Amino acid sequence: MKELLNVIVENLVDNKDAIKINERQENDVIILELSVSNNDVGKVIGKQGKIAKAIRTVIKSAASYENKKVILKII
Repeated sequence: MKELLNVIVENLVDNKDAIKINERQENDVIILELSVSNNDVGKVIGKQGKIAKAIRTVIKSAASYENKKVILKII
């Protein structure tokens, strides 16, 4: 999941070096914490959160294929 998120976010932001993804497991849930530079936060969230919602949809769809649950937090 971490690799998929990284590929998606790399294509959205300008400063690829500032992308930080922390992956941790709590019970049966994988929690992905995404951090990007301040200038790129708007590009990842999008207008009214539409891009963030789309990213979450893709990640959850990929996780359900592997019978896992994923939560994406944008920090």
